Amino acid sequence: MDFRIIKTPSPGTIDILMHRKGSPSSVRPDNIDAVGLVQGKLIEMVVASDIAEKTVGVTVEDIRGSCPQNMIMLAIFGDTASVEAAIRAIMDDAEERRREGR
Repeated sequence: MDFRIIKTPSPGTIDILMHRKGSPSSVRPDNIDAVGLVQGKLIEMVVASDIAEKTVGVTVEDIRGSCPQNMIMLAIFGDTASVEAAIRAIMDDAEERRREGR
C-alpha cells in the first residue's frame, strides 16, 4: 500500500477528489484540514476503510480508479491529528499482517 497525507489541501486538490468520489457527498469541502490518501488492492482498501472509520474524527471516501467500479484509493478527510492517527493505524495493521505472513 502507498500512503500520503496532504495538510491544508488546495481548493483544486479538493475539487479533484470530490469529482472522483464514488459515493454521494458526505464531506463538506470547507471543513477539510487534511486528507490522507491510501492506495492499494481492493481487499486492502476495504480493511483500511474499516480501520480509518473506527478512528475518531475522520470520514472515508472511495476514490474511483479507471472505471466507476474500480476502487483503488481511499481519501480520509478530517483534522490533521485524526487523519494522521487513521493513517498510522492502517500502517500498523499492514505491518502486523506482513509480519504474520498474511
